[in-house]
Amino acid sequence: MKRSSIFLYGVLCYVLSLVTFVYTFAFVGDLWLANSLDSARSAPLLKASLIDLALLTLFALQHSVMARPAFKRWWTGIVPAAAERSTYLLFSCLALIAVVVLWQPIGAVVWKAESPAARTLLYAVYVFGWGLLLFSTFLLNHFELFGLRQVWLQLTGKRYQPLPFRTPVLYRYVRHPLYVGWLCAFWAAPTMTVAHLLFALATSTYILIAIRLEERDLVTAHPEYEDYRRSVPMLVPLRAGLPVSRHGKLKLSNSTTIRT
Repeated sequence: MKRSSIFLYGVLCYVLSLVTFVYTFAFVGDLWLANSLDSARSAPLLKASLIDLALLTLFALQHSVMARPAFKRWWTGIVPAAAERSTYLLFSCLALIAVVVLWQPIGAVVWKAESPAARTLLYAVYVFGWGLLLFSTFLLNHFELFGLRQVWLQLTGKRYQPLPFRTPVLYRYVRHPLYVGWLCAFWAAPTMTVAHLLFALATSTYILIAIRLEERDLVTAHPEYEDYRRSVPMLVPLRAGLPVSRHGKLKLSNSTTIRT
């Protein structure tokens, strides 16, 4: 019964994440919703700005604190280890839902693309960004990242084994294609309001901080990541992708090889 309950919990958290993903896509893109990121201001400017910054800070703290190994070790003393990732996902969804539901629009247009061609191009980059971040999760292991692999293994009575460090496809060109997707989605705005600019600046700053924290943990968990970090750009593919051997392994500068 406990195994089934944990599995059901993981599935429900995953479904919630999909709903949150779609809603956030509409919210940030100013699509279909009555209240979106670029809606007209409905509260005093200072109050709206402080509320929005508080919501973004809450989201950033939740993501950063709960993702740290030390917190995970403490947290799995409270929740089952198989449900740890699903619980992280649940709290991430709740934090993001708080942002999109409680967000205070500010209005005041910073720029607006008037040309239909320019607007179409920016919307195309916006959709590309969301597609890239979703695609990036599948390049690694979508079901691991969203907690389904963990709850499935415990349901079937199999021991969980951490995934090895891999650099598939896009990860040979940039270390964080998923974050590249987020940045495209946040900045490709046909209409950029002050609230949208605040959102884009705050989330971009958080992404740069999160990368530092994440990579510190990755170096500890995977010593080969240090060489990978020296060999592959962080966000912008400034050089050709790293060569791959005929055995499908990524060849790094000091002859270290990593599975692809």
